[in-house]
Amino acid sequence: MSILHDLETTILSRKGADPESSWTAKLLAKGPEKCAEKFGEESIEAIIAAVKNDRENLTYEAADVLYHLLVTLAARDIPLDDVLSELARRQGLSGIAEKASRG
Repeated sequence: MSILHDLETTILSRKGADPESSWTAKLLAKGPEKCAEKFGEESIEAIIAAVKNDRENLTYEAADVLYHLLVTLAARDIPLDDVLSELARRQGLSGIAEKASRG
């Protein structure tokens, strides 16, 4: 198991939990759209840190991005392993060939 799998397990355990019990439960209770919105906000913060070459803040924001991506995936019932399988499928393909295969 990886830290991402451990985090996914924790996030999934919060589905249906009392929204007052955790930030994850509160986010999931608001629905997939709110989860995606928060993921987008965190992504923008990471982009800003990258543009500013703020390594410390980029590291912090990247962790937020990964967490909120996993929450968004959980909200849409997409397992992390599905994403990892897609990455494995793309391994060894050039980016140009992979994009062309999507039409």
